[in-house]
Amino acid sequence: VRGPVHLCYFVFSEQKLRPRGLELQQGELGDLVEQEMAATSAAVESAAARIEEMLNKSRAVDTGIKMEVNERILASCTDLMQAIKVLVLSSKDLQRDIVESGRGAASMKEFYAKNSRWTEGLISASKAVGWGATMLVDAADQVVQGTGKFEELMVCSHEIAASTAQLVAASKVKADKDSPNLSRLRQASKGVTQATAGVVASTKSGKSQIEDTETMDFSAMTLTQIKRQEMDAQVLVLELETRLQKERERLGELRKKHYELAGVAEGWGGEEEGKTPKQLSVNNTIPSDHQPKLLPPQTSSQNSLADGVG
Repeated sequence: VRGPVHLCYFVFSEQKLRPRGLELQQGELGDLVEQEMAATSAAVESAAARIEEMLNKSRAVDTGIKMEVNERILASCTDLMQAIKVLVLSSKDLQRDIVESGRGAASMKEFYAKNSRWTEGLISASKAVGWGATMLVDAADQVVQGTGKFEELMVCSHEIAASTAQLVAASKVKADKDSPNLSRLRQASKGVTQATAGVVASTKSGKSQIEDTETMDFSAMTLTQIKRQEMDAQVLVLELETRLQKERERLGELRKKHYELAGVAEGWGGEEEGKTPKQLSVNNTIPSDHQPKLLPPQTSSQNSLADGVG
């Protein structure tokens, strides 16, 4: 397993391969629902606390652009965790409504057991959200420390969006379409979507800023290191200038050959043979018998006459 993204993929793949109902036979469905929702809330709370610790550590160690980028990324991750907390609470409220309105004389545990497929969907979705929150913070931690990839953080953000969408879908299956809690859940889902977009945007801009500053930051270099870098830069400039000149010559030859082949294909000849494209005017590049004939504009009387024909 290499990094948060690979671990994230491994966890979700392992859950998908696990036979349905294998864990559920070991305990009551109702208890498992409550346990998983509580575990999800705890995972989100833990993730939010870790982000706060990372932010404080970054402020104590980092400066300049790096601190600015870290603060922006971690702030967007905090917003996402807050949005997920609201969504999880809304999901709990809606589930409570569904159970109360649908169980009748049955107990809550009996209702969950009777609707086992719906219950298993809730448990699976809740697990995915909790794991997604943990993986996101792991990826953010590595990015802030400079050991991770910005792309991994963006991938984890998209995974969280997919996981919360799964939880919303599972929660509202049996819900009354006019339920106020369903409306609140949908609003919370929009909040998660917006927060996810915020993480992706801050990560992209941070990646761009870091890459720009890394190429131009000479503050920590000694005189010898700067001199060495200067010589390397001069060598690279000369190499690129030589390559550029060769490519310009090659481009000129390609254009010349292109003109010659085009002339043969069109049957051009005469005095224009052997001339380069620069020596030919725009009109001369097309033989007279290939040039379109321009007609004078018609007068208003001619237009009227033409309209009357037919």
